[in-house]
Amino acid sequence: MAAIVYFRKISETEELVEYEFGDAPENFERRLTMDKASCTSTVQDEQVEQVDYTFLKASRKLNALYTERGVWPERGMSVS
Repeated sequence: MAAIVYFRKISETEELVEYEFGDAPENFERRLTMDKASCTSTVQDEQVEQVDYTFLKASRKLNALYTERGVWPERGMSVS
């Protein structure tokens, strides 16, 4: 079964980058925050503390893109 997640940056500070994400490019219903120093992510939406597959997929792709490019991406997607 295929899985897809879309994400886009909504804010960035010296310490954090905040993204919204979801299963369609017009359906960003969730949020996560990336800590720039540790490259760890935190759930920032109604499903607080719900670390599920979609959250992990977005978080892992964001870290992979950052590692590859050296900057936090403006937007993107992950498909598996």
